Order: sequence, then C-alpha cells, then structure tokens
Amino acid sequence: MNALAKIEKFQSVGQTELKQAPAVWPVPAELPAISIIGLGYVGAVSTACLAGLGHRVIGCDVDAIKAQQIADGVSPIHEKNLGEMLKEGVEAELISATTDVADAVSKTDITFVSVGTPTSEDGGCDYRYIVSAARAIGEGLRRKEGYHVVVMRCSIPPATTMNVMVPEIEAASGLKMGDDFGVCFNPEFLREGTAIEDFDNPPKTVIGANDERAADMLAQVYAPVDENVILTSIEVAEMVKYVDNVWHATKVCFANEIGRVCKPLEIDSHQVMNIFVQDTKLNLSPYYLKPGFAYGGSCLPKEVRAVAHLADNLGVETPLINSLAETNDKQIETATEMVRNSGGKRIGFLGLAFKPGTDDLRESPILEVINTLIEEGYDCQAHDPAINADTRVDNQFSYVRHVCPHLEPVVNALPNLLTDDPLSMIDDCDVVVVTQGGEKMREIVSARFGRAKIVDLVRLFDAAPEVATYEGIGW
Repeated sequence: MNALAKIEKFQSVGQTELKQAPAVWPVPAELPAISIIGLGYVGAVSTACLAGLGHRVIGCDVDAIKAQQIADGVSPIHEKNLGEMLKEGVEAELISATTDVADAVSKTDITFVSVGTPTSEDGGCDYRYIVSAARAIGEGLRRKEGYHVVVMRCSIPPATTMNVMVPEIEAASGLKMGDDFGVCFNPEFLREGTAIEDFDNPPKTVIGANDERAADMLAQVYAPVDENVILTSIEVAEMVKYVDNVWHATKVCFANEIGRVCKPLEIDSHQVMNIFVQDTKLNLSPYYLKPGFAYGGSCLPKEVRAVAHLADNLGVETPLINSLAETNDKQIETATEMVRNSGGKRIGFLGLAFKPGTDDLRESPILEVINTLIEEGYDCQAHDPAINADTRVDNQFSYVRHVCPHLEPVVNALPNLLTDDPLSMIDDCDVVVVTQGGEKMREIVSARFGRAKIVDLVRLFDAAPEVATYEGIGW
C-alpha cells in the first residue's frame, strides 16, 4: 500500500483529514537532498544514516565546532559505528555541514528539525530553539523555488508544530503551508548505544501530516528501511512520542518497585520478571493499554491492595503501585462527573459486571457510579445480558463487604433496577452509560442512536461518533 492509500485509510477511520494536493506531483530525478538542523544525538545519527541511504545531507548547527566535526567525518558523540558512517558519507561527498541554516534549507528538498527542547522554568517546554530554527527555515524557503518539506523530530507538546513552528515559518518566508511547503511530525525512537541499528530496523515509523504530498515524500525516504509506515495526524504523532517515553519510564519504575519488594523476601526479582515478560498475550501486549473505564473484578483490586500491604509491612516504599488505586478511583469519579454534566436525571446503564460475558459484580467499578448517583437522587436503570433477578448479588457482595461497605445501598436496590429490555430502557432514559463493549452492545446503541445522550466508557465504536449526543471518557 503506498503512502496516499494509507492516508486515505486513516481518514476513513476518523483521523484528521489531510490537506488535498495535486494528484500528480513532480518526481525528482534523484533522491531528495536533506538538511538536518541540530547535530546533537538524533541529528548526527540521522545525518549518517540518511547519507547511508544515498541522500545528500547537509548538517546544520549553531555550534561551529560540532558542524566542523561532521564536515570532517568525525562523530561529535560516542555512538557505535557512527564515526565510520560519517567518514564514509563525507568521502562519498554525500555529507557536508554548515552553521548557515537558511543556506542549507535553500539547497535541499527536505529539512529535519532535531533541535533541543529543554524544560522551561515553569516545567513546560522551552521553545526558543524551535522558534529560531523555524525563522531560519522560513528565510531559506524565501530564497528557493519549489516545494519543500519540513519534518519536526523534537519531543514537543501536542499542537506545537502547527501553533508555533508553522506560523514562524510562514511569517519568515511569506509562503503558505500546504501550497508552498509541507510539514510533518516524525518522532524518533533511537536508543543511545544502538541508534544506527534502530534506524535501520525501526520498531515503528510514524509520520504525522496534514498534507498528502509531504507525507508521501517522507514515506519514500523511509521506504528502504520501513515500507509499512504509520500515517496519522500531526497532533497524534506529537503525543505518541511523549506516550512512548512515559511508558518506558513507567516500566522502569514498576520493575524497580517489584525488585524492592522481592529483595527482603529473598526472592530473585529477575527470575520473577523473566517469567513475567514471557506472557505476550496479556503482560506485554496491547491488552489493557487502551483508555477506558476503571479496573475491577475479583483479582486486580485485591492484588493491588495485597502487594501494597506487603510492601508496607516490609517497610518498602512503592509509590507507583500505591498510586494505582488512587488513579483508578479518579477514573470512576470522572465517569460520575460526566453523567452529572450531561444534565439528565434518568440514567440507564448498559453493563453491570466488571467485564462482558460474566455475572461477576465483585468490585465492579460501575457500581460505585450507580451508588453515588442513587444517593444524589438520580433515577437509575440497568441492563446486563449475563445478570438477572436470580444472580446471587448478595453472595458476591459478602465477599468484599469489609472493603466497600458503602455499596450496600446499590446492592440492595439492584433487583429493582434491572431490566431485560435494553431498548425500552434507552427510550425511557435521558442518558445511557455504556460500560461493556461487543457487537451486541453496538447493536443496542445503534438501534436507538440519538434517542438519549451516550456516555461511552469502553470505546464502543472504532471511530468515535462526531455527534453532540455522544461523549467518550478518554476521547
């Protein structure tokens, strides 16, 4: 599938639309020339690797010493095989370097921006280097003719590319994005120490764009190392970079907390985690990693409490594990507030058990929501395909009575809230809260779509409906 076809596929599932461009674009007689602004870790590696793919590359940096090192084929950083690749690129007359960013931009077709984005005094992002680069790019574009692509690679807050970078380029160049130049956001996933190997064998290649021509040009650059690029909106691509790194930090902290708990118990934490990571169905997989409702059931809440209690008894601090219950409670509060903000008073719930296909109500998080709403005077009804008047609700509640005695009102009221007719329930309600996914629930909601406001806690549809009566908890 070519880049244009992939873009159309993403548009069909609700991604941000890309700016329409001519159906046929000029095809360069040779590989596009590339300028790279910022010759730090990412910039230096990208310079060598892109030259290795046959592109003429001009490295740019305000640091004259660093620029001269690149021009001489000398690596400014310690990275496996980087010096050799830079030397080969210089000898092949594919790599050069300069401190004149505008000149480099004017002599190339694509510009990669890999400048620093340090933390500002208020904890946010310091944009000074981005703004400086954007102005120099604009000056370079003003000097040249022909379409140009600017590729942001820095870690930046979502919307920075469009709200900071683009206006500065347009102001300095007098040109318009989409017509005269294109912009992409292309997060890098290079690990120090294995950066060249990661460039040649990327875990994924993400291109955020709203211009088809720009996306196509950049996809062709990466085609030799990854034909299956992921095309999406600029804002999604910006956020992906943040999410990746926060997830990696989370994994480091999680593993370290497990080690702190294991050590006083004289358990080899590496043996534990070596077994843990072998599970690629649940532990290391997309499972559980989609925004939705809170966790619940007979296992997760109990085991989180158990490990936190164990650590406390051992005198071990585990702030990450201890915070899980707090953030889970926050998701329950968020769902409750969404119902309050809907303005309705008659609330229907599609799903009561903590997951579909079971009648297990033990610590089901939606019971917390219903209990709160009942106490606040809301009129609640509920439907669950696996739960009826014969379900032993009282027996399940006794299992966790000491943990959540506050749920006794909703447990006692549940038999009177249940209905086996979900369509009539929707007709009778102002708001319907969806807590379980699956084809049956999609059919029920679709049959009455627009009759009541929908509060979706599970992402019932692949593409969130863009209608006023629908709201998702994390989308």
